[in-house]
Amino acid sequence: MRKSRFTEAQIIGMIKEQEAGMPTAEVCRRHGLSPATFYKFKSKYGGMEVSDAARLKTLEDENAKLKRLLADTMLDNVVLKDLLGKN
Repeated sequence: MRKSRFTEAQIIGMIKEQEAGMPTAEVCRRHGLSPATFYKFKSKYGGMEVSDAARLKTLEDENAKLKRLLADTMLDNVVLKDLLGKN
C-alpha cells in the first residue's frame, strides 16, 4: 500500500481546521489534496486525537501480523494433512 505523504497528526489537524469552520475546499487547497481524499481521511480519522491515531496504527500493525501468522499456520496445517493423507 502506498504511504501517505501526510502524518496522522497532520491529517487530524486538517480535519480540525474543517470542523472549526473553514470550508472544505479551502482546507483541500491549502494542503494540496482532493476533496475525495479529504473525506476518506475524515472517515478514517474523524473524531480522533493524535494519541488515538497512534493507537490505531499499532493495532493495525498487530492485526496484520496476526493475520500473517494465521495464514502461515493454516498453510502448514494443509501441508501436514496432505502428507498424512498420502500414506
